[in-house]
Amino acid sequence: MKILLIGSTARTDCIAEAIIRSASKPELFAVMPSLNPGVKKKAKELIAHPVMDFPFIVDYAKKIQPDFAFVAPDDPLAEGLVNELEKAGIKSFGPKKEVARIESSKSFARELMQKYKIDGLPKFKVFSEKKGMQEYAKSLEKIVVKPDGLTGGKGVHVQGDHFDSIEQGLSYADKILEKGKVVIEEKLEGEEFSLQSFCDGKTVLDSIPVQDHKRAFENDLGPNTGGMGSYSCENHLLPFLEKKHVEEAHKIIEKTVLALKKETGIEFTGILYGGFILTKNGVKVIEFNARFGDPEVMNVLLILKNDFVEVCLAVINGTLNKIKLEFESKATVCKYVVPEGYPIASVKNQFIEFKPSKEAKHFFGAIDEKNGNYLMTGSRAMAFVGIGNSLTEAEKKAQNAVNLVQGKVFFRKDIGTKELIQKRVNHMKKLMKSE
Repeated sequence: MKILLIGSTARTDCIAEAIIRSASKPELFAVMPSLNPGVKKKAKELIAHPVMDFPFIVDYAKKIQPDFAFVAPDDPLAEGLVNELEKAGIKSFGPKKEVARIESSKSFARELMQKYKIDGLPKFKVFSEKKGMQEYAKSLEKIVVKPDGLTGGKGVHVQGDHFDSIEQGLSYADKILEKGKVVIEEKLEGEEFSLQSFCDGKTVLDSIPVQDHKRAFENDLGPNTGGMGSYSCENHLLPFLEKKHVEEAHKIIEKTVLALKKETGIEFTGILYGGFILTKNGVKVIEFNARFGDPEVMNVLLILKNDFVEVCLAVINGTLNKIKLEFESKATVCKYVVPEGYPIASVKNQFIEFKPSKEAKHFFGAIDEKNGNYLMTGSRAMAFVGIGNSLTEAEKKAQNAVNLVQGKVFFRKDIGTKELIQKRVNHMKKLMKSE
């Protein structure tokens, strides 16, 4: 078996590991923007090439004739790489352009939820001009301002976090309007969680819920990042989540898959990732992604009991109803090591040194290998994942691993700690009492 992996970041390194772990012992071929040291060790061939060069990727796929291609990042999905590969007779894991819009257009996602009466929809309005924007924003208690398109997890601005007054939020909205549409929504108060679900267009199978940490600094301070780390619990819930909340989220994903088929005529296949928030009024949708999360993929694939390649083939072939997804009863904690200055003004071309830890997995992100040395290229450099029987054990393993890293780097020590998690639990308790 041959599999072609298209990607970037440590997410791709983790997916590569899950692929080569398969009992089918597939040969892995990969195309990434740079020679990722982790994927390089796992692949039969890794080519450093821009992933948005579709003619190159299609020609390469025709040459190697993989059993399927796995398209990991958002940009090539949004621009239709899966469509182009299909035209060339190559099957893919990942949605087509028409349904990947659930991530690439926030206005499309919100209007789809509204049209098909899908639960979890916040108050929102889409604007393509300034008219009526101020009046609508002032009708809400607090606002969130979202550019319509992809922003790498850094474009959404929230009142109280990124700006103080509605006027400041409107000023940001004005700048967005110069480039395209803007979505203005009510600010939701609660605790966020991610649910990444395998979909074959009909069947939806959930992985376990994970909580990501977007803020750069400890105690959830600083600018938004692509994600500084994440955790999952051994009971496959989160400390502030009950089973009924995960079931609510599952139903929302199921309804969204059906709505996408009705709206576009095309089945959503691949990963539909719901970014949810538990509020005092139940589970609400912050956003959808049309692929695995980074870092959340690491929390789920490392404890997946199933053969990952078999699950991918079931998604592609429409036989997901024959699979029962199973995960180990383990807790996981992922901590990212990033360059100093990330995400605003990262140091670049600085060496990073680390000793592989026996108690944690590591995955390479924005790193180039030069003569056996590792050079950071400016974004999230390396992810370290601890797995344990408890969250405390998993966090300790992850922290011990990041402590071994040397260079102009930083990381969040508080991810997965009792103190931060208790803060989240107290936050939800307080919210529930306020009703």
